[in-house]
Amino acid sequence: MKIFIGSDHAGFEIKEKLVPFLRTLGHEVEDMGAPTLEPLDDYPDYIFPVARAVSADVNAKGVIIGGTGQGEAICANRIKGVRAAVYYGGTFDIALLSREHNDANILSLGARFIDVDEALKVTKVWLNTPFSAEERHIRRIKKLDNEG
Repeated sequence: MKIFIGSDHAGFEIKEKLVPFLRTLGHEVEDMGAPTLEPLDDYPDYIFPVARAVSADVNAKGVIIGGTGQGEAICANRIKGVRAAVYYGGTFDIALLSREHNDANILSLGARFIDVDEALKVTKVWLNTPFSAEERHIRRIKKLDNEG
């Protein structure tokens, strides 16, 4: 699977571990930055390119990482066709249901609330969870796409 990944300074450490991990799982990973740790960078500079790439490729997924994951998800969700879901700790059911029910195509991780190991595990669970394709979920996603 093609995976686009991006982070700001707060998510940089997790991104740097996640990229090779995803490649060992056989995924094609395109790192959209940040290319280096820059403490004063702005997350939209790295999140918008990921969101646009995922929007343009219906078979691709994205992973975005920031301090809370919230601003990153808000940013990504401004792009039509993107459904970014936030995970910042707790049960993996949150990530799992974002795939099963919402066909989330971007996972937004809150780096200040999870460690690298948890980020790797939840991302793997998220990527391995298929969309249920139940009629009610398809109907709801169509409504989202028609309004955005």
